[in-house]
Amino acid sequence: MSEINRVWRLRKRPAGDLGDDVLSLDEEPIPQPSDGEFLFRLNYLSLDPTNRVWMRDEASYLPPVELNAPMRGVVCGTILKSLHPDYTEGTVVTGLGIWADYQIGTPDSVRPMGDTGPISVVDAFSTFAVVGPTAYFGLLDIGQPKAGDTVVVSAAAGAVGSIVGQIAKLKGCKVVGLTGSDGKCDWIRNDLGFDAAINYRTADLPETLAAACPNGIDVYFDSVGGEILDVCLGLMNFKGRVPTCGLISQYNATEPVPGPTNYPKILMQRLRVEGFIVLDYAERYPEAIAALGQWMVAGKIKVRTEIVDGLEEALHALKKLFTGDNVGKLILRVKDI
Repeated sequence: MSEINRVWRLRKRPAGDLGDDVLSLDEEPIPQPSDGEFLFRLNYLSLDPTNRVWMRDEASYLPPVELNAPMRGVVCGTILKSLHPDYTEGTVVTGLGIWADYQIGTPDSVRPMGDTGPISVVDAFSTFAVVGPTAYFGLLDIGQPKAGDTVVVSAAAGAVGSIVGQIAKLKGCKVVGLTGSDGKCDWIRNDLGFDAAINYRTADLPETLAAACPNGIDVYFDSVGGEILDVCLGLMNFKGRVPTCGLISQYNATEPVPGPTNYPKILMQRLRVEGFIVLDYAERYPEAIAALGQWMVAGKIKVRTEIVDGLEEALHALKKLFTGDNVGKLILRVKDI
């Protein structure tokens, strides 16, 4: 074990696109656990749009990261030293931690991952920690898809959207994915089984989406907001559902973003538009993990994990989420288990 702990700390609140000076990578002594705590080494770090939300000085579902404090993240690591009777050395844990090689854990912050069976630890972490339950509960609990429904998915080649579309297909729906490149369109259509894929950067989206959804939209799974949300609202069917798990198109905005011009459709079409955070369903995680795991093992759901190596690459890798340069789930690897 190294004597040095590298820690990413938040040095300034970002304004607009993430700059290189927002975070700093510092070398510090390795912390030591107290009674009831344990020291674990970081193996994998989940990079998510919500990291950008936590950097802002405003209330959300969790308090913002304080200036000069370690950056918060969803982590997977291995216990090296324990002063807790129920957590032994060598146990793989996952939960909410920080961007650091070594960190202190408690049962309130991280829990044992458990046996992942035929699924690799990195694939289990990348799917079950955040994105899989987000897709599962958002689509099935709020979207409530029925066989024959038309489901439109934003950021469809991303970590959440790619799973949403596949679950919708398992439920007998027609699925249309929106994404930002022809290569991503090919992937979700040819490999994941989406019925149609639209490159929103090059297509006339209102015209192309209307043609792909001749019977309207029953469920729009939204993780981007903005203009794409507005177009989809205009095509929603009576009593359509709009599960909303993110607004990534707005996270780097420096001015207030205008609301959708098709907002009246919410009233006229009696739409259900519901925002949710996956932590709302924390007590039901085992349900989602069991279902997703069975589908993955059976080959009914495919996941794609994009791995970036090295803690030092964390900030650079995070930026990929806002430029559309990643496909599937973005994971930072510090050390394989």
